[in-house]
Amino acid sequence: MKRIIFEKYAVAVAKKFHLEIDSLFEKSKRRNQVDARQVLYLLCMERPIRLTLIKEYLAEHGYDVPMSTISHGYERAKEMVEADQDFAQVVKEIQEDV
Repeated sequence: MKRIIFEKYAVAVAKKFHLEIDSLFEKSKRRNQVDARQVLYLLCMERPIRLTLIKEYLAEHGYDVPMSTISHGYERAKEMVEADQDFAQVVKEIQEDV
């Protein structure tokens, strides 16, 4: 069940950020890819999907990162949602689409 939610969020985030689904899981520090991944972490953790499951699902897509990276990205995304109304709107739209 949680895997399906993760996959739906991943597809919706990639679409919203104008990325191919595979590029969402590339080890890249390009700002739009990083922002997209952080939004994915935020959406998943607030669903709630456990951190260990998020890590597992990311690894299945070839993106193997430590849980601390996911936690940090989640915190950054929360900060961006609080600080930027446009960013908050993007997150809200993705939540409504899934």
